[in-house]
Amino acid sequence: MRLSRALQEKLMDVRLRDKLIAEGKVTKEEVKKYLDGMPDEAKNATWTEEDSSIDDE
Repeated sequence: MRLSRALQEKLMDVRLRDKLIAEGKVTKEEVKKYLDGMPDEAKNATWTEEDSSIDDE
């Protein structure tokens, strides 16, 4: 089961996705369904403030 999931995640890897769509190996609908099924992890995000000293250099 893990291998199947790993292969599915590779198909949806952002670095490969557009290429696979162009080749017809994945459809845009499959990508949308996959992305819609992902959990919302916004609550786990860490926010930081911009360092303004970088602009001074």
